[in-house]
Amino acid sequence: MKSLSKAVMSAVAATVLLLCFVSVSCSVPLACENLLRPLGQPDLHGLEGRRAMIAGSLSHLPLMEPLRRRDSATAEFSSNSGESGISFRRSSRSGDNCHYASYNVTLKGNSFTFKNDNVTTTFVHTSCHDCILLKFDVESEQRQHFYLFSKRRQLEEMEIEEFRAQAQCLNLPPPVVMDPTKDLCPEQHSTNPAAQTENKTETKNN
Repeated sequence: MKSLSKAVMSAVAATVLLLCFVSVSCSVPLACENLLRPLGQPDLHGLEGRRAMIAGSLSHLPLMEPLRRRDSATAEFSSNSGESGISFRRSSRSGDNCHYASYNVTLKGNSFTFKNDNVTTTFVHTSCHDCILLKFDVESEQRQHFYLFSKRRQLEEMEIEEFRAQAQCLNLPPPVVMDPTKDLCPEQHSTNPAAQTENKTETKNN
């Protein structure tokens, strides 16, 4: 009788452990699914404006070091033509050098693509009220870039922690958090709105 009781107890314990394991293993992907849920098609009016990069991470490890050396970066959206045509401008600063790029892109649901590039960019949900969270999937090199931009230069710690958790869900390295005291590149707009891309490098004398 005692041996039967022990067998029953062992079976119950094993069942409880199994249920706990299943519960924990299922909760992680469910949490990540919630953290990485895509947005619906963004409202163009709310999307417009210039934002500074707060933090970023990349799946290709050799590119993480150049990101760490970057002083600042920005992303800017503005209406272009119609309801889905937008202009996407980026800048990055390293020391006294500023690099600019401008693209005309078309929104398709929660993402946009670059005409001459195998890059798909998806808007990902973030609890930060003035942020945009962009996930760039570079198909040709099978890598991901993950960037958080905000109209503020510095976020609350809980907002940064959310981004860290999102990067971890994508199996990306710990994000680089930008120094909010570093200068941004001066605003500069393309002189040719019809151009698909425009790259410029300028040296600033401070």
